[in-house]
Amino acid sequence: MYAVGEQDDHEDIFPVVENAGGGHWQAPADLERRLYKLAEADESYTYLRALAQHGVYHPMPIEQTTRVPGERRLWTSEVTGSDGVVRTMTQVYTDGVLPPPHPYVVYEFITLGTLADIMPPEVDVLAVNAATPCQVMFQVDDEEREVWSDLHEELFDPEGLLNRVVARFTGAPGSGPLLHGLACGAHLCYYNGDPWNTLDWHGAGYSSEVERLEDFWDVGGREDWLEIQQRLLECEVSPWYWDFVLGARLALRKEHADRGPVDAGLWRDCVEATLRRVVEAPEGQEFESFIADMRELVGKILRYEARFRADGLLGPDESVRTIAAWDLGRGSKMARWGRGARYATRAEMYDALQRVSAGVRSTYTSWAEFSAAYVMGRCLHFDDEHFGDWYTSVLEAHHALTRSPRSPWNTVPFQLPTS
Repeated sequence: MYAVGEQDDHEDIFPVVENAGGGHWQAPADLERRLYKLAEADESYTYLRALAQHGVYHPMPIEQTTRVPGERRLWTSEVTGSDGVVRTMTQVYTDGVLPPPHPYVVYEFITLGTLADIMPPEVDVLAVNAATPCQVMFQVDDEEREVWSDLHEELFDPEGLLNRVVARFTGAPGSGPLLHGLACGAHLCYYNGDPWNTLDWHGAGYSSEVERLEDFWDVGGREDWLEIQQRLLECEVSPWYWDFVLGARLALRKEHADRGPVDAGLWRDCVEATLRRVVEAPEGQEFESFIADMRELVGKILRYEARFRADGLLGPDESVRTIAAWDLGRGSKMARWGRGARYATRAEMYDALQRVSAGVRSTYTSWAEFSAAYVMGRCLHFDDEHFGDWYTSVLEAHHALTRSPRSPWNTVPFQLPTS
């Protein structure tokens, strides 16, 4: 299933995070920074409330895990306390402290409520973020489990963790194609509430990453992932005729550079004439229907662009030149999804991200232009001029990503310096 790469089979199965001391630990993300302060203040109940909102991750051997959380058997170990008593302990972690993905040990997401339900009866101690500066130990008994269940019912809202700009404070790659390639997936990171700048990808947990690829992309294994990743990088997942129609407008602009905006009728005629010239032996009603659809696509693009200008996605004289961003942006996340599902090696993920970066930089001139093209692709794919949630949600992402100081579009230069 998984081709282990040279750098994949490492010994960092569990997180080990050193604190330099002096109370100046640089937490990897907002949650861990908050938990660190709560741990230092001995605010264990408030600590639990934060866990109930965000959920935790637990380690599992890859061959023993299952998509059904209630059927998992948590790892346990025996520990001897300072009082000499041997106790049984299990470990969970928050997202920011997880180690790089391992080929044989994975991390599964679990809510605090489900943790209360599946905790083995022999467990005495729950260690949260063990061997990190934000570590807290909880005694496990029936009363404690009831607290977890109650907090889950009160606080856990999976929708509440979506639609936000999340950035890691530590562990991100330095400036360059890798960081730029990660930034190209910012739309989907915003929508899913994922940190945009991490290479140590666990996503929604191993089984959820596998399920995501299977349900939404029909990817059931490594070979499927390799194929779809390559097609995204080559911009071959989106229909070819989207860019064909846009290309006709570009050709007309070049030909009639002194005439201002391209007339819609002339654009439609150009599309039709070109298709009739280049398609071999065109005949029959099916081809005529396709011609009609392509003429209509011109109007659909123009209407979307008019709405984009009204909503601040495009400037008054701007338009979309190519929809490559739709495939390349998704290709950025596909590289990470493949890593989380253990279909991609670290080297393959790096290569895909660097290729995404190169493709985006060679095609567009700014993050804003890239974003408008991505939105157009999403709308043509899903929205069908309803201007419903498929449009409004990605419009919200665009505005958040262009305004947030944590956004990659305000921290990563679009063009990289040439060496």
